[in-house]
Amino acid sequence: MWHVLVAGSLFFPGLYVLCSRCARRARPEWTEAECSLISARIVSSIQGILAASSGFIIITSCKDVKFERHWLATWYIWFIIPYMVYDTYVMYVRHWYKCREQRILNGKEHFSRAMNSFIQKDFLMLVHHTVILTILVPIGLFLRQDKGDFFVGCLFIAEMSTPFVSLGKVLIQLNLQNSLLHKVNGAFVLLTFFMCRILLFPFMYSAYGKQYGIPLYKVPLNIPVHCNVINATMLAPQIYWFWLICRKALRLYTNSPLRKDR
Repeated sequence: MWHVLVAGSLFFPGLYVLCSRCARRARPEWTEAECSLISARIVSSIQGILAASSGFIIITSCKDVKFERHWLATWYIWFIIPYMVYDTYVMYVRHWYKCREQRILNGKEHFSRAMNSFIQKDFLMLVHHTVILTILVPIGLFLRQDKGDFFVGCLFIAEMSTPFVSLGKVLIQLNLQNSLLHKVNGAFVLLTFFMCRILLFPFMYSAYGKQYGIPLYKVPLNIPVHCNVINATMLAPQIYWFWLICRKALRLYTNSPLRKDR
């Protein structure tokens, strides 16, 4: 699978660099931080589309939710590893650009300020990426014993909301936060996030129960405890993020001012 890992290592950073150059040419008045932000959002959207498409192919192909295999379930995990590393670095780079715009001249102070800003403002995303790389990826590649490709596909489907979340950030950056497009996109963010990140877990339990003739409420008692623990650990931050999205949606639809994400 090394060729898939290498492909991802070239694809995501290369796409980011290409988008950054195009952004600088299209909007020369933008700062490097703004170009970095919109480029990262475009790359995130494309990754979300690829992941969700892979997940849809997997779950529609695997009739047996526990034992049936699909090559994409393993390949895309390898492909997403360099994305997580790239995205973590790009999050830091955006803070580095912001600090440079504040004219911090001392190198050590610049790095320290950027790192502190990165940790404070993107701490949850940093933890999210770290957990994926250090826990979920090893489980998906080595510890699940070639079982559960269907459920891996379900987790890929969770990325369906990412393009809409990213589009919302881009529209705010373009000062279109009060446009009809932004409000319509906000509705899609709520819908896709709730369906693909919250209802996803009852759907997985339901699919397992349907195959083995177990009522939904009894499924947690008929699967290993560690599966329930992992699912609960993944669901908890999704509920928190959904609460944040609902708060933003309330401000959006009540015409409260939205801050530009810079």
